[in-house]
Amino acid sequence: MSDFEAFYRGTAPRLMRFAYGLTGGLAEAQDFTQEAYARAWQRWPSLQRYDNPEAWLRLVVTRLATDWWRRLTVRRSAALPEPPHVPPPDEELMTVVAALKKLPIDQRRALAMHYLLDQSVAEIAVELSVPVNTVKSWLARGRAGLAAALGERSHVN
Repeated sequence: MSDFEAFYRGTAPRLMRFAYGLTGGLAEAQDFTQEAYARAWQRWPSLQRYDNPEAWLRLVVTRLATDWWRRLTVRRSAALPEPPHVPPPDEELMTVVAALKKLPIDQRRALAMHYLLDQSVAEIAVELSVPVNTVKSWLARGRAGLAAALGERSHVN
């Protein structure tokens, strides 16, 4: 097994969860994960020497997701019709994903890294090059935003 194949097998499920946490869409998460690994494969000789190549993958996915959100916003502002709604497979999961979508990207990313990837606040701060207190703030605001959004859903039902 090659070094890249071992790296892929060891990190792909985590990266996929991270991408899904950022985008809220399975297709987008799969596309961004695949694109990140394609880019990693091209740069593998230098990337494998990084202290944390998985962090580089998350950065690629974050940038792809950010660009995707920007394009989506432009499309929506152009008044294109929404695609037909497909009922979600799991109502509880979709409720949480919908609530996550309402949060700013920094809060979404911090929540995904902390809760989906089990990273500590300190690890997130190092990876994102921000102070620990900034990560704590993003997590607190993200949790508050989720609680508010999920609270609104429970009053509707």
